[in-house]
Amino acid sequence: MNKKQNYYFQTDLILLFLGFVIISLLAIYNAQQIDQTNTNFVIRQIAFFGIGVCFVAAIQFIDLEQLYRGSIYIYLGGVFLLGLLLISPDAIAREINGANSWFTLPGLSIQPAEFAKMSTILFLAATITGHKEKTEVQTMKTDIMLLLKLIVYTLIPVGLIMLQPDFGTSMVYLFIAGMMTILSGINWKIIVSLIVGLISIAAAAILAIIRFPQFAIDVLGVAPYQVDRIMTWFDPSQQSADATFQFERSHMSLGSGQLFGKGMSGLEVQYPEAHTDFIFSVIGESFGFIGSAIVIFLYFMLLYRLVTLGLSIYKHSPFGTYFCFGFLSLMLIHVFQNIGMTIGIMPITGIPLLLISYGGSSVMSTMLGLAIVYRVAVEHTIQNDYLFK
Repeated sequence: MNKKQNYYFQTDLILLFLGFVIISLLAIYNAQQIDQTNTNFVIRQIAFFGIGVCFVAAIQFIDLEQLYRGSIYIYLGGVFLLGLLLISPDAIAREINGANSWFTLPGLSIQPAEFAKMSTILFLAATITGHKEKTEVQTMKTDIMLLLKLIVYTLIPVGLIMLQPDFGTSMVYLFIAGMMTILSGINWKIIVSLIVGLISIAAAAILAIIRFPQFAIDVLGVAPYQVDRIMTWFDPSQQSADATFQFERSHMSLGSGQLFGKGMSGLEVQYPEAHTDFIFSVIGESFGFIGSAIVIFLYFMLLYRLVTLGLSIYKHSPFGTYFCFGFLSLMLIHVFQNIGMTIGIMPITGIPLLLISYGGSSVMSTMLGLAIVYRVAVEHTIQNDYLFK
């Protein structure tokens, strides 16, 4: 293998990816036995990962500077798809689980919001980078201007997603934008004021839902099933058996795995969405505490690699740094929310466990993000090689 080929062989990222693939396929194989479905989700997941690997290979022909310059067009493409979804006829965008979130083509469902996450992260990273390049002296005024840009560019896709409606996914966008704003270097006084304001609004909204659920439905526009999920999270003992079904089944599944799990084909707890939203519960029952800990360790290693890569590439490509931090934010909120809801510390939402849960749009969009991270790692390796020649 020559030196140029070595640049494109990022061993740590490859090994992490293979670890996620193996765990995903094993967990989905067990989960589809619970669902007792005729669909072979494992084969489909392999196909999704295969397409994702093609994305990784294709992105290596595009350097970060080209992605930086083209980010506005990629962002507008993501926004266009979100808007198109809302005006498309039921024949290609039918309602599923109370939301118009998918293009439903023959044999294929595509969720534009998943792909728009990557386009939004790209454009927010480019916005921060471009602002810093044009700002010679950082002042309170320039920081407020950057903050307003980030807010507007985030609220456009969030607004379209809320119209579907998809509250869980829109919260992911807001978290990503919040993390990128904090890491953008905006004056801490502005950041603290913003955080305090958002926490106050969130606390007031949750309190209103808990104390006055009918008011939240009639006036605030919160869907009844969302109220049920918040109420179940806050006090499951006061809710009906139907409202707490998934919550209780998830706990039973995780607890029954004990230390080493029941292994393959030994699952007993039945519940819906086992191969998607509740895949971590399947892992807990199949492979026990040890298996669950390995999954969390893999995510920790990926997040650690994103931090170190982002910090080390900054001098060469601030855009690459901010994209790594944006992708880190995406992974962090998905992992925390998904695992948190299975163990009862977060309300139940339809947020998948990225790189493990079954799902074409989720897997392929995450692989797109991972492809760009891989390109950042490649350029960092090339830069270091030139630096130390």
